[in-house]
Amino acid sequence: MERRGYAYITASKKNTVLYTGSTSNLHVRIYQHKNKEFPNSFTARYNVDKLVYHEYFHFIEEAIEREKQIKSWKRAKKEKLINDFNPEWKDLFGEIED
Repeated sequence: MERRGYAYITASKKNTVLYTGSTSNLHVRIYQHKNKEFPNSFTARYNVDKLVYHEYFHFIEEAIEREKQIKSWKRAKKEKLINDFNPEWKDLFGEIED
């Protein structure tokens, strides 16, 4: 049975703060970030809710591994990943499916 997953990066409004995560439901997870459903979380405290990068995996375990890999990178490498995927750093939330 396939248990899909996503690795993703969100950014603050001015792209000064980045957050890398993984989830089995990207739409729900970004909605939670945007609505600050976890008010004490890093993303809520720093207003990091703009989806700027996402990557699909057939298995959640792969997404978790990718999240760990991206988190280990320096900011410049993360920025290159985002720039290659989304050069305008626009919010991709409206483009993902429920």
